[in-house]
Amino acid sequence: MKKILLKKIVVMAMALFILTPVMAFSLPALAADLDPWGGDSGGPSQGEIKDTIGLGDRDPRDMAAAIIRIILGFLGIVAVIIILLGGFKWMTAGGNEDKVGEAKKLITAGIIGLVIILAAFAIATFVLNSLISATTGV
Repeated sequence: MKKILLKKIVVMAMALFILTPVMAFSLPALAADLDPWGGDSGGPSQGEIKDTIGLGDRDPRDMAAAIIRIILGFLGIVAVIIILLGGFKWMTAGGNEDKVGEAKKLITAGIIGLVIILAAFAIATFVLNSLISATTGV
């Protein structure tokens, strides 16, 4: 049973290995004949489709950068709230060492989280700026 299954997997892998280059070179030639934006076939133009769907003119890399900034900004707010919660616990501990220890742990965790978020923001900004400058030549 295992030998039959192994043979089927090997045959499928070989077929995929052989057919992938064939399909990669033949599909662009087939797609060139379809003309999805209307052209001479009388269909809707690219602008009409864009207006109907509601797509913008913004570069996808800029959109990804904006999404990353929003997510990291939200995480930064969460980290600051954790630090404030730790400070509040410390102020209301009333000298109880257990509560002070919990508050110190919260503040430490919040600061570590904030450092990680700032590092992630710096890395993401560097990578996206490098990607944009490498692909646009600016």
